[in-house]
Amino acid sequence: MSAWLPVAPCTPRDCARHEGATRSPLPAAALLLAGCALTFLGVLCVPAVLLLGTSYRDRLIRRWASTVVRAFGVRVRVTGGQADGKARPPAGELVVANHVSWLDIPLVASVLPARMVAKSEIRDWPLLGPLAAFGGTLFIERDRLRALPHAVRVIAGALAAGSRVAVFPQGSTWCGRSGGGRFRHAAFQAAIDAGSAVRPVRISYRTAGTTNAAGAAAFVGDDPLAASLWRVVTAAGLTAEIRILPPVPAGAEPGRRALARAAQSAVDNDNANLPAVSVHH
Repeated sequence: MSAWLPVAPCTPRDCARHEGATRSPLPAAALLLAGCALTFLGVLCVPAVLLLGTSYRDRLIRRWASTVVRAFGVRVRVTGGQADGKARPPAGELVVANHVSWLDIPLVASVLPARMVAKSEIRDWPLLGPLAAFGGTLFIERDRLRALPHAVRVIAGALAAGSRVAVFPQGSTWCGRSGGGRFRHAAFQAAIDAGSAVRPVRISYRTAGTTNAAGAAAFVGDDPLAASLWRVVTAAGLTAEIRILPPVPAGAEPGRRALARAAQSAVDNDNANLPAVSVHH
């Protein structure tokens, strides 16, 4: 592991826990099975979905991703503008969001279907790796600093071709209880090179009676995926809120560092009372 990679101080023991109301084991197990089944069904359907036109494909991805999240027992609240995911700027769009959980990926896909940026190791995973590649995932080598320029070129090329690309620029998951990591600059350079707008997105989690339930959804450190899945399905009343913030034009800031700061500031300081455009129960 390269020393330049971001490392979150969040640990499963200190951050990944749920202290609110819980579901009993039987309903939780049913949700777990339903969520996993829908996930793998979607993965197996990737080759067929790619044969569809862009608008139909995006619509199907949005519905599938939203259904997967709800199948795991999580309600979704969408706020902000352009939540229909239909409009695509000519030069593509870079979607950047804070990172808390594995749930963040289907959450973003449920409103803004995009080509995801993932670490290169995922390409070698059985079944999921080849299908992720077939589905347009952009793989980058995160642990090699020399590979960074190539990663920027790959992302910029996808944006210039008109693709929407989603990235979590914090580089690691953070539980959200004490802020989060700063946005890394590489993806923002790609947006500048392609002349693409940056779309900040804020993701938060809560349960009834709390303002932040990130502990229930958090997937941090060496937390096993199975433990995180069980924590999510047993957390009663877990709601994920995704806020789509106004775009930041790539040329609005003097460079990638300023552009990254502007996007992170929008995500961190978004306290506006934005109207809910859709609520999924």
